[in-house]
Amino acid sequence: MSLVYGIGVNNKDRPIREDGKQAKEYKLWCRMLERCSSNFWIKRPTYIGTTCSDNFKSYSYFYDWCQEQKGFNSKDDDGKSFHLDKDILIKGNKLYSEYTCVFIPARLNTLLLKVDSKRGEFPIGVALQSGTNRFRAYCQIEGGKIKHLGLFNTTQEAFNVYKEFKENTVQEIANKYKDAVDKRVYEAFVNYKVEITD
Repeated sequence: MSLVYGIGVNNKDRPIREDGKQAKEYKLWCRMLERCSSNFWIKRPTYIGTTCSDNFKSYSYFYDWCQEQKGFNSKDDDGKSFHLDKDILIKGNKLYSEYTCVFIPARLNTLLLKVDSKRGEFPIGVALQSGTNRFRAYCQIEGGKIKHLGLFNTTQEAFNVYKEFKENTVQEIANKYKDAVDKRVYEAFVNYKVEITD
């Protein structure tokens, strides 16, 4: 039996195509397995060490699990399907499993993305303003736009402003989706805290 990405087993008792297109469940499963493969880690080092549970290695198990999850067939205000997420319930988690994964609105998932490679030496949400000795607080908001939050004398001041803005934004969007997500997701977003080490 050949393994998908050297990890997953498809015993062919669940559909991989629907209406002539790749089934949503199969596409999600393959993307998850890809992130657990060492070849993927070369281009995306933040995924190094990512793995999945034994149950999630089985396509039939993963397929059935998806059917039972709140948000699996939901779309956000922009018409985008909810994303499979592994680390909102446990910050920094690297295990895809039936206990750690949930479906969350694409808007919220995008809001939590971090691009460590572009950050440099300063805390998240902080940059040195060129031509000055002051620090700019900024936050990426929906649509990939950058919102400038002001200039400050210290990195700590700038980070504090970023932290407050980010946490309030996450909570505001979470409240819009309160009834559409698993209650654990809502609680995680409402209690979401930005750390200076993020």
